[in-house]
Amino acid sequence: MKEFSHIPVMLEECMDGLNLKDGGIYFDGTVGGAGHSYEILKRTSPSGKLIATDLDDDAIETATERLKEFKDRFKIFKSNYKDFDEVLKKAEVESLDGAILDFGVSSWQLDEEDRGFSYMKPNAPLDMRMNRGQELTAEKLINEYPQNEIAKILREYGEEKFASNIAVNIVKARTRKPLTCCGELVEIIENSIPKKFQQNGPCARKSFQAIRIAVNEELKGLYECVLGLTRRLKKGGRIVILTFHSLEDRIVKQAFRFLETDCICDKSLPVCVCGKVKEIEVITKKPIIASPKETTVNSRSKCAKLRIAEKII
Repeated sequence: MKEFSHIPVMLEECMDGLNLKDGGIYFDGTVGGAGHSYEILKRTSPSGKLIATDLDDDAIETATERLKEFKDRFKIFKSNYKDFDEVLKKAEVESLDGAILDFGVSSWQLDEEDRGFSYMKPNAPLDMRMNRGQELTAEKLINEYPQNEIAKILREYGEEKFASNIAVNIVKARTRKPLTCCGELVEIIENSIPKKFQQNGPCARKSFQAIRIAVNEELKGLYECVLGLTRRLKKGGRIVILTFHSLEDRIVKQAFRFLETDCICDKSLPVCVCGKVKEIEVITKKPIIASPKETTVNSRSKCAKLRIAEKII
């Protein structure tokens, strides 16, 4: 079994946010190396239960091994967390005492060269798949998508100012030969961005993030997932969500805002006809960020934001 290392971000803040209780049933939609899952099971002993999902076979293998001391108290499914309804049905679970989603890419995935997630691995293949069984890879996207679609992905998912320049140069390069490794893409990106804009860290970071999001459809259906998963909580149940870039955080914030809203009727109407009621209390009016001590130890926690909500009906 390959070593799947992942330091869970804001572990104590997440556990406090879940407000764990003995005998509770919890859902970890992004089990990874089981950092959060392990603590959930440990802190809800002896009878708490966990349902978890992940798309990465290595993560599932590692998590299963790490959680084996808890025996029959957990089930891990190879599934997208967005398919939680199907997963909970298979697990014969109707409602949850808590749920956690951690959207961070694990240290192992970033550091393992053959996964192709990192712009710091020049010889790595352009892969970036969370689920290695899926057809779409970063290589396929870069070599086959139209120029305007590549530019749109870089602009919308990476908030890259020079998306059009990069897309033009990708298409020029691939006409000479297919692009197959991360180093080739990094070189194109660096040659597409004026030198004076390359002072704030590696300039390929935004583009690699954008391509990874597109390959794995990370934002597709996220809003609906947050709504639906929150509605599977029992009264008093908590949902805890860790995001790592502004697009994810914005979607989570918007979903929480809708769930917290009481009546969405046109204000000109004399009475409410929509039937919408306030469903949650947002615990974090502003997102929690990692402490200076944690960011020193784990640099990948610097961009993390934690939002927590409690079901009230």
